[in-house]
Amino acid sequence: MRYRLLFLALAMLFSGCGQRQAQRWSSEKAYAWYESKGWLAGCDYIPSTAINQLEMWQKDTFDPETIDRELGWAEDLGFNCMRVFLHHILWETDRNGLVDRMNRYLAISTSHGISTLFVFLDDCWNESAKAGEQPKPLRGVHNSGWLKDPGILYFGPCGSGREYAADTTAIVQVLEAYVKDIITTFKDDDRILGWDLYNEPGGGQDPDRYYERSFPLLKDIFSWAREVNPSQPLTAGVWSPRLGKMNVWMLEHSDIITYHTYAPIESHKHLIDTLKPYGRPMICTEYMARTEGSTFQTIMPVLKAENIGAINWGLVSGKTNTIFAWATPLDMDEPPLWFHDILRSDGNPYCQDEITLIKSLTKDER
Repeated sequence: MRYRLLFLALAMLFSGCGQRQAQRWSSEKAYAWYESKGWLAGCDYIPSTAINQLEMWQKDTFDPETIDRELGWAEDLGFNCMRVFLHHILWETDRNGLVDRMNRYLAISTSHGISTLFVFLDDCWNESAKAGEQPKPLRGVHNSGWLKDPGILYFGPCGSGREYAADTTAIVQVLEAYVKDIITTFKDDDRILGWDLYNEPGGGQDPDRYYERSFPLLKDIFSWAREVNPSQPLTAGVWSPRLGKMNVWMLEHSDIITYHTYAPIESHKHLIDTLKPYGRPMICTEYMARTEGSTFQTIMPVLKAENIGAINWGLVSGKTNTIFAWATPLDMDEPPLWFHDILRSDGNPYCQDEITLIKSLTKDER
């Protein structure tokens, strides 16, 4: 608690000191950074033993042995980056422990030649989050335990519930202190690929109210991150054409362009063509949903040819149940066709042809 109060005080001090905010990277700087990385390929990663962000990072369930084993499998595929989610409750309840475990994770990932794109806020899936023991997976249900951050309702370190909409000032102050502290701590760490500030802002909301909560918070987190001015790029990925002006804002304020699409190849190509005029390096930070027609065989070669980073959702089948599709729960251990993920829990491939293709595309990046 004392660390949280300290960083809240520092955040308020910095916000009032009148310092000049860093500017968005120039296109030239962004391309120079991107060219230094080689072609990026990897996954949105959570270990198979964790159902959500809290279970991945909390002291009692942090699982370095599984992380080391699974990132070793990723290294064998030729992957060189992972996109990994955090959660502010981890910082609120155990700031020093979170930083220590982030360092341990980064040591493991770097030993496998893998850099990390960390994600802060998230508008997807469950509204309520509470530190401590996490729920068990629901059979056949996609991402049954994944957590929004901050969500409408969250539980503070003392267990008291807060309504986001009714306590905006308090939660924004916490988020500001959290984001500034974590980025400041790792701002010059070359194990970190970049900072993905907000995953799918507006997700899970009424389409007519997309901007009501998320847009102001999106603007805030970019402002907080710019004040720190890390050596790594800042971004937030566009993901829905219905977001209109928020999409434009994200594209005009990100150092590098990131985007999500689970659409088949022709729609994916159209999105690429739409984003090219922004004149920035691009990374697709979510793709590959087999039942949606987004597959490694159709999408990954195009991303390689276009020099667009390729980060698919999921590495190892596990407690998130993302082998099942979004809205089609099934009472079975495994669906006829996997939705996400590449490997079974023992490291064997779901589809050997996919493994062969992935390795053929990443072999020059090893």
